[in-house]
Amino acid sequence: MANIPIWPGSSSFFPGETPFGFYDDDIEFAIDSEKVADFCAKRLGYPLTDIELQSANFFTAFEESVTTYGNEVFAYQASQNFLSLEGSPTGSNLNYKLQKPNLGTQIRIAEAYGSEAGVGGTVEYRTGSIQMTAGQQIYDLQNFANSISASKNNIEVKEIFYQSDPAIVRYFDPYAGTGTDIQGLLDVFGFGNYSPGINFLMMPINYDLAKVQAIDFNDTIRKSNYSFELVNNKIRIFPIPNRNQKLHFKYILKSDRNIPTVSGSLGSGVVTDISTVPYTNPTYSNINSIGRQWVFEYTLALSKEMLGYVRGKYGTVPIPGAELTLNQSDLISAATSEKTALIERLRNYLEETSRTKLLEKKAQESEYLQKDLSSVPYTIYVG
Repeated sequence: MANIPIWPGSSSFFPGETPFGFYDDDIEFAIDSEKVADFCAKRLGYPLTDIELQSANFFTAFEESVTTYGNEVFAYQASQNFLSLEGSPTGSNLNYKLQKPNLGTQIRIAEAYGSEAGVGGTVEYRTGSIQMTAGQQIYDLQNFANSISASKNNIEVKEIFYQSDPAIVRYFDPYAGTGTDIQGLLDVFGFGNYSPGINFLMMPINYDLAKVQAIDFNDTIRKSNYSFELVNNKIRIFPIPNRNQKLHFKYILKSDRNIPTVSGSLGSGVVTDISTVPYTNPTYSNINSIGRQWVFEYTLALSKEMLGYVRGKYGTVPIPGAELTLNQSDLISAATSEKTALIERLRNYLEETSRTKLLEKKAQESEYLQKDLSSVPYTIYVG
């Protein structure tokens, strides 16, 4: 059997000895690499037993542990702030930057409702018109759809400009001629030119409201009011037109509503999912003692795993008069459980610092403080 390389008892770190070299230029990483290698070797039993690993194995485990720590921390940060990060540029590094909430994603969601309400959004409102014919009451928009190279099912009419004049334009100014220039106040709204300058008795404002409602009810009940009925893009006009004229309307193309991506510059070079959030590997020198202790323990677990695989390759080692069975299964089993426990512990740490948890703790602290203060005797002041 070939000689098994064993741990020589010490190591010296030089840039280029880790697989990826993410942290080789960090002085503190280089210093701790040698210390971690010594720590892991001794925790695995050196010098009482031979350790079939070299310094490169410990350095590799150390680099992977730092990367895993950064991945867990930044992945949690990305998930906590993704609503604010979505749509932001991917060119800026977010490592160690305080992030502030914004309403960008919520507004983009609300734009869909704005499109339906006709007050903005991402769906373009288009204008069109059809020619009405005297005596014809029902009009199908199929011909209009054909004229714009669209199918009838792809058109949705949102607004039709076929309404009677508002009641206020047919109502006289009750204060005209009083000398208070109240008629001029209506000019601000464009209504002054509809009120002739005649005298009225000054009445309370509720009288004006009742008159406006009366005009609307009169148009609706006592005479055929200008109106329409729209069903499946077929328009029924009330009353039946008595002259040839155009009917104007606003419409959308349903295909515009179904476009799933954001158009323009916002759709490229921005954060679209968790994989495009601009986080990079952590800076080892910025990791505090709490984080470094986790990294050391995770490095030890990885070293156990590697040692287990190495010993599993050799199986048994011959000794005078017998064979020595190596503890491969024990090492791999222990390493697997330790890695899982460490990841869960780190995630629990992160979860305890979430906004929700911190606000809950703050609320509990305030509640307990109020209970504590309520037991303090109140001072009675005698004047």
